Amino acid sequence: MLRKFGHVLALLALLVVELIALASSVLTLLATFGLGMVFLFPPQVRMIRWVTRATRHVVHASAGVTIEPPYLPQPPPPQPQSDGMYRSNRTLYKTPRMPAWNDRWKWLLTDPATWRDGLWLLLDPLVKVLLVPLFILLPGRGLRVYAMWCEMLLAATVASRLAGQVNHLSKVRNLAVDTQAAEMRRIERDLHDGTQARLVAIGMTIGAAEELMTTDAAAAKALMAKAREASAETLTELRRIVRGIHPPVLAERGLADAVRALAMDSALRVTVDADLPHRPEAPVEAAAYFAVSELLANSARHGGAKSVVIDLSCNGPNLRITVADDGWGGADPAKGSGLAGIERRLAAFDGVMAINSPPGGPTTVTMELPRVLPEYWAGELPKLPRWKLVTVLALHLTAWCPLFPQGVVAAIFKIFGVDEETWFLALHLPEPWQWPVIAFMITLGLIMYVTAVALPALHEKKGGAARC
Repeated sequence: MLRKFGHVLALLALLVVELIALASSVLTLLATFGLGMVFLFPPQVRMIRWVTRATRHVVHASAGVTIEPPYLPQPPPPQPQSDGMYRSNRTLYKTPRMPAWNDRWKWLLTDPATWRDGLWLLLDPLVKVLLVPLFILLPGRGLRVYAMWCEMLLAATVASRLAGQVNHLSKVRNLAVDTQAAEMRRIERDLHDGTQARLVAIGMTIGAAEELMTTDAAAAKALMAKAREASAETLTELRRIVRGIHPPVLAERGLADAVRALAMDSALRVTVDADLPHRPEAPVEAAAYFAVSELLANSARHGGAKSVVIDLSCNGPNLRITVADDGWGGADPAKGSGLAGIERRLAAFDGVMAINSPPGGPTTVTMELPRVLPEYWAGELPKLPRWKLVTVLALHLTAWCPLFPQGVVAAIFKIFGVDEETWFLALHLPEPWQWPVIAFMITLGLIMYVTAVALPALHEKKGGAARC
């Protein structure tokens, strides 16, 4: 209880900061759009975003609600043209300073989250004042209601999530292109330095044998034997290169059997536990296979391990791989042991890697690739029952009434003494009942909206977990 009251005090302390930010925002808007002092706008937006970030932090700590920031991705740094100049609209600059400032100004001005933050800053003091009785009587419930209110205006929207995904996909695409180019360079190097050199040597050996056939048949026979041995070695090397591109066992038998084949070829004692009811797509299997292969090689070459345990499993629609060895630990991606390359492979599929490798060992590497099991997506989730569908539609259609007209608008009329009762229920009641009814209407509307969103989300989560 004391902790809840501490969170309430933190929110009320932020109220003072909000009022200061609100006053400065009004002055900044007047100076920016009235007097042309555009340089004041970006720092003001940054200050408001600091306030909202602090509020998100307090809401998460007090109510356990994580509110994802809704801001669009920042614009990339300006790139010079072929003549070294930087373009911003129709103007050229010698340095990137002004184009970068213009891009940042446009980004802040056109981001819908900037104006949603401003609306939140305008209404949040009123909401906090209305929730003070609930904060005092039931602080836990009050914090939960306040979290719902903040989530309405401060949470990420579909547009911001989409923009973030597009930005992320652009980075992943560039990373995948770089990784593919590096892989092609490696294959080219292997073919040039190894296979090509062997083939040239075989050709020279056969040529020498041709010249000796009429004069020294025994020497020619010996040279042909060497050429045959070299061709066998070249064939073995070509097979190794082909396996490095895409192992046949991976394409034919899937990830689990391919990893078991790796375990059989390894000099270490490798135990493989696989529980994969569905095969991922081929690119995902390849990335996971080569990640496991690299980790096995690290355990043998750098970790001094004697035994390795590999676990392949699914976590809902996610593929999870754990590789644990009994080596001496100290694995670090910054040391160039191939771990950074594994991270790049996984990043192409939004995968993450966690390493626990204290000095002295053991080393445990956990990799997770989210939403890569195709059967999860191909199979249909259980449909929303009719009663739930009707309930969600009814809540979406009616929640606005208690929240805004009967709640927020009635509170504004009450605060400013507007002599207009019309159809506002609370204003027709005796004075002692008006504020409690207004608070109840706002709370009811928020609960209705949250329920309308939570019912489909919980249904989808349960259906997705049942697929695996």
